[in-house]
Amino acid sequence: MAGDWFADAVLYEIYPQSFADSDGDGVGDLRGVIDRLDHIASLGVTVIWFNPCFASPFVDAGYDVSDYLAIAPRYGSNDDMVELVTKAGRRGIRIMLDLVAGHTSIEHEWFRTEVAADGPDPDGDRYIWCEELPASGWGRAMPGTPAWVPSPGPRPGYYLKNFYDEQPALNFGWVARAGSTPEPWRDAVDAPGPRKNVQALQDIIGFWLAKGVAGFRVDMAFSLVKDELWDEGLAETAAIWREIRGWLDEAYPEAVLIPEGNEPRTGKPFAFDADFFLVIKDAHASLFDNHAAGLLPFQAPREPFFDAAGLGSTRPFLDAWAAARAADPARPIVLATADHDFDRLRVGGRTEEQLRAALVFLFTWGSVPCLYYGDEIGMRYLPDMPDVEGAICNPGYNRAGCRTPMQWDDGPNAGFSTAGADRLYLPVDPDPQRPNVAAQEADPASTLHFVRELIALRHANPALRTRASIEVISEGYPFAYVRGGTHLVVVNPAGSRRRWWRPRPRRCSPTGSSGPPTGSAWQGLPTGS
Repeated sequence: MAGDWFADAVLYEIYPQSFADSDGDGVGDLRGVIDRLDHIASLGVTVIWFNPCFASPFVDAGYDVSDYLAIAPRYGSNDDMVELVTKAGRRGIRIMLDLVAGHTSIEHEWFRTEVAADGPDPDGDRYIWCEELPASGWGRAMPGTPAWVPSPGPRPGYYLKNFYDEQPALNFGWVARAGSTPEPWRDAVDAPGPRKNVQALQDIIGFWLAKGVAGFRVDMAFSLVKDELWDEGLAETAAIWREIRGWLDEAYPEAVLIPEGNEPRTGKPFAFDADFFLVIKDAHASLFDNHAAGLLPFQAPREPFFDAAGLGSTRPFLDAWAAARAADPARPIVLATADHDFDRLRVGGRTEEQLRAALVFLFTWGSVPCLYYGDEIGMRYLPDMPDVEGAICNPGYNRAGCRTPMQWDDGPNAGFSTAGADRLYLPVDPDPQRPNVAAQEADPASTLHFVRELIALRHANPALRTRASIEVISEGYPFAYVRGGTHLVVVNPAGSRRRWWRPRPRRCSPTGSSGPPTGSAWQGLPTGS
């Protein structure tokens, strides 16, 4: 596996529609990213992770792919991607792409062929079709939940979707359940249709790796093999990824695969190089989600730890961390500042200054940190944004608020685009005091400089990277832990001074603190330290 380089990586997630528009059409593109590589390199990040860049009708912001082997024209061309890989590589930065593995767009050639047919393909279907709705199985139409959709073409019956109706699920087979009645539309995992799709995944991955891409973050990675009870389907899906990993180890041993979420523990070797603590799940949300962007449907709301009220707990995160590492204590775990699927660190009443405690933690904990574009300057989550390209997939929250254009300067459209404001992918933050890169470059005390210093500190000190040990010595306010046996990190996100007494002082270098320890106590930590 490629864990040797990935374990020390610092990721930077770019939502390409919103990063930099080079041609004035109001939508970000790859040329805009190339033009801003010096800024990205100045942060000290080592990997750029792109949300989907492939050809798409953009019903779901590119997560509905119509051609896996072509860059979407609005972003540029395959040659632009190769140029970006080359120029980023000269700056010590690798490129990771988002791979949508479990479904395509209804506009993909594969689906167009099958929906135009009068019945199953004699060589095996790539999608999951039934002529009559099954008596049992999925029926809810909520995005993200598999459900049956009436065929929009000559083919009779229904197809199974993976997310939106326009995202038909690819056929990777079904788990044969003991005692169940055989149904002709349930292919075995080794049937011709599923095997065509496994080969297609390998071909797509190989196509981009041959162009210099370093790996993939795999969207809905464990949605492949279907099973109403899920557990057996997850195990069979993990087996598919182990098969692909076996090929990668031979053909591209440095390539990285990262799943959306945690890889199922099946007792077999891991196929992916890390787990990913998603922003929308409890481990991450218990630290940062202040509910100002809405309520997540995946867990009950709780007070976040990184909040001025000082009412949260680190215990849900620490329990999830221990569980994820139980099978392999060295297992890398990606922990992001934010991402394209929910909110930002700076959301609701949380101020730019209050971000610093969270940033200290995120870059000194033993995770692989991922910086979401704009978080390096404290961009805000913007409520009430328009529903662009499927941004509102749940009535409880709006993803568009974290997808607004990058703020480069104080000029028109914050320097994102020369297009008219009415042509922008999403509106720019209207606040005249909005943060921007140019202003923060000139201010040594800015969030931008703070993030650069934190990442430089991480690179300079192996004790602050992923492989070094973690010893938590205070779970509450302040949160204190020792990295690598040598570096003490103390953060106090509460809006009041807190006192903490260490029972057994040791020689440690303070990191993320406002001053040295006095005797056996670390006294009077100021807000945000």
